[in-house]
Amino acid sequence: MTVAQGVLVTAASAAAGLVNAVAGGGTLLTFPALLLAGLSPVTANATSTVALWPGQISSVWAYRRHLDEERHRAIVLGLPALLGGALGSVLLLALPEKAFAAVVPWLILFACALLALQGPIRRAVGHQVAGNHPVALWTIQFLISIYGGYFGAGIGILMLAAMGILLPSSLQHANALKVLFALLTNGVACVLFLAWGKVDPPLAALMAVASLVGGWVGAHVAQRLPPAGMKAFAIAIGLFAAAKFFW
Repeated sequence: MTVAQGVLVTAASAAAGLVNAVAGGGTLLTFPALLLAGLSPVTANATSTVALWPGQISSVWAYRRHLDEERHRAIVLGLPALLGGALGSVLLLALPEKAFAAVVPWLILFACALLALQGPIRRAVGHQVAGNHPVALWTIQFLISIYGGYFGAGIGILMLAAMGILLPSSLQHANALKVLFALLTNGVACVLFLAWGKVDPPLAALMAVASLVGGWVGAHVAQRLPPAGMKAFAIAIGLFAAAKFFW
């Protein structure tokens, strides 16, 4: 990796931490940067997942009081998050890399669409379905986590939408559960990616530090940054990456 590529990846990681703190969608910055740095699609995906995971720990810590009030749901729905994340990761590792490269542009476009529709999805979260739906939510959580283990961009939006609509809880509690389940899904994926040697550890460590710095900055300046602009930037990068694959 050249110095210029290292600077690009570091800058993308810092920007991803900032974007995740403000609007979400940081993977759409780190994944293309790693591809431009010469990593294969699978290694880029695995390294990005590992690099951005530490930042999720701080988010879970921030929601610890809400999670304590949702302890039962956290345990019950944490299981499909772990199982789905493991299955998605195994699919990524077991299937030919050409298969992942073939679906990557479509996954990126899907993540871009989720980010673009984040506002309408969050507004829909306010319209809950009457009653409790544990089986439906368990199943949906499992399916979302499979996608999360396989690629992952946009799982937070999907989880928040599912829990906000199907759980008789406040949006803050749904968001707290979403943060925890994303941590679990990506956590089991990180373990498998590292065990299979699909991660560039030094690069992931550098990116983790940069993303934590970016997240810290984002948490402090979020009030001054327009989320719409940050989302538009992440979407533009994602569309560029998808176009490169299609080309």
